[in-house]
Amino acid sequence: MSESIKLVDAVVEVTDSRIPFSSRNPEMDAMVGKKPRIVILNKCDAADDAITSRWIEYYKKKGVCAVATDCKSGKNVNKIIPLVKEVLKDDIAKWNARGMIGRPVRLMIVGIPNVGKSSLINRLAGSKRAKVEDRPGVTRGKQWVSLGKDVELLDMPGVLWPKFEDKSVGLSLAFTGAVKDDIMDMESLACAFINKLRSVDVKPILSRYSVDVTQEMTDFEVLEAIGRKRGFLLSGGEINTERAAIILLDEFRSGKLGRISLEAPR
Repeated sequence: MSESIKLVDAVVEVTDSRIPFSSRNPEMDAMVGKKPRIVILNKCDAADDAITSRWIEYYKKKGVCAVATDCKSGKNVNKIIPLVKEVLKDDIAKWNARGMIGRPVRLMIVGIPNVGKSSLINRLAGSKRAKVEDRPGVTRGKQWVSLGKDVELLDMPGVLWPKFEDKSVGLSLAFTGAVKDDIMDMESLACAFINKLRSVDVKPILSRYSVDVTQEMTDFEVLEAIGRKRGFLLSGGEINTERAAIILLDEFRSGKLGRISLEAPR
């Protein structure tokens, strides 16, 4: 990324609108430097609209343009390139003055795994140029994608930083699937997710699973109640809490729990 930054005019940073803070690589500011940047709050249809609006205002106050998109539905994707050209209007005017009329705008698309970066590129390109799967680590190397004659995208592989200084950041990334499930204890992760929901908004558990969460219940007891309601029983009547954990996290990631934002601007 650091080596390729000189090849582009601006950086488009894709984040997950449910966890805008945790889904930003903390090393990005140092790598991008003074290069113009646009922040994409992707998967906005899975996040709380009011909190997403607060994030856009937060970035505006920092002098950074941000736009909320949903690459699956295509919501607001058509706003990205006009916004980029507005941010780069002075540079484009200089190119034209030097006789470089029609010079393509070159953008680097960056983002951690599983924020929908490849899906967004395919929406912009109008075709399936980048590999898309609902799991982290699909894009293996950088690739150039042309959007007609006037825009070129440099798609970078999604990379997580080596160490999470803040445990809550690692958990948020695991909740959304940016960290591979096969290295996680799913029951512990689901309990941590339940704990997070209890501090944000517990109504999705009540409405989705008809579980009344009381203050006296532990997070594991809530998980057991979800498994009991779904009929996830093993021989002897024991509740299959591992299956309940997988279902809970899958239904959050797919939006079946409703529009949930796990992070608000600090």
